[in-house]
Amino acid sequence: MDLKKRIMKIGMAMVLFLVLGLGVAGNYFYNVAINRSQGGPQLHGGGNSVAAASLLGTEEEQAKMDKLMKWTAQQHFEIVDIKSYDGLKLKARFLKNPNSNGKAVILAHGYKGSSEQMPGITKYYFDLGYDILKPDARGHGESEGNYIGYGWHDRKDIVKWVHFLIDKKKENAIFLHGFSMGAATVLMTSGEKLPGEVKGIIEDSGYTSVKAELSHQLKYLYHLPAFPIMDITSAITKIRAGYTFDEASALESVKKNKLPLFIIHGDKDELVPTEMAHEIYNAATSEKELWIVHGAGHTEAYTIAEEEYQKRLKAFLDRALRE
Repeated sequence: MDLKKRIMKIGMAMVLFLVLGLGVAGNYFYNVAINRSQGGPQLHGGGNSVAAASLLGTEEEQAKMDKLMKWTAQQHFEIVDIKSYDGLKLKARFLKNPNSNGKAVILAHGYKGSSEQMPGITKYYFDLGYDILKPDARGHGESEGNYIGYGWHDRKDIVKWVHFLIDKKKENAIFLHGFSMGAATVLMTSGEKLPGEVKGIIEDSGYTSVKAELSHQLKYLYHLPAFPIMDITSAITKIRAGYTFDEASALESVKKNKLPLFIIHGDKDELVPTEMAHEIYNAATSEKELWIVHGAGHTEAYTIAEEEYQKRLKAFLDRALRE
């Protein structure tokens, strides 16, 4: 009897130790991946590809970048703000184009990014005559928020920014264009009820779901299986941030999308696997286009194939505006 009790106590202690260990691990991964902080993990596949590094190192490319940054510094970006559905003050940079005639684009940045990024595509849209709104996602830049939403709660923020553009800036033709986490954000937004002024969605290097992307990173950064760490971290995220990894799905959202969709992804993307672009394309039920860019790593399509990117993007925008 004493032996049985001893075995039971040891068993209970082991279970308790395991539960506590998983709780500690879950909180650790929450703090690394979800909690707002200045730094962030060195993500798997986050560096430049060989092709991009080679291109960026040329004198010609450097001169072009210097010219672009000079143009950016000369622009007057108005700092605007809204209140999110849950009371956060969210900020964005708005660039008025004298030739816009009511056309605007919302540019959504990536993980740990900000509205100060994306200078190349910003200038291209400006050259096309668009007004440009670049929000700081919740938990990023100048926006409030103590956690990263990976696009899920951010989708509601984008809807509010759309209404801001319609109500305050009198825009009548709006596109949503996102990169990486921003791409997942606009995909998740596509499943929401959007006003008729929104004409199309462009996503560059977006992931299918938060669970799939974080599981991918967990595998390569820590050599750990998704179960049970992802499930524990997801439960902690539900308590601390109000969403689960399973519900935060661009794949499910895009099934409800009725707008024209342009999917762009590099065939050398290791941060967000290229097959995710094919999954999103197959799930989409609206008018859709998929462009896999040869030689491009994560969000490198514009760098690797700028001229073709611009040509394809303009064709998509013009077609969507005619519909």
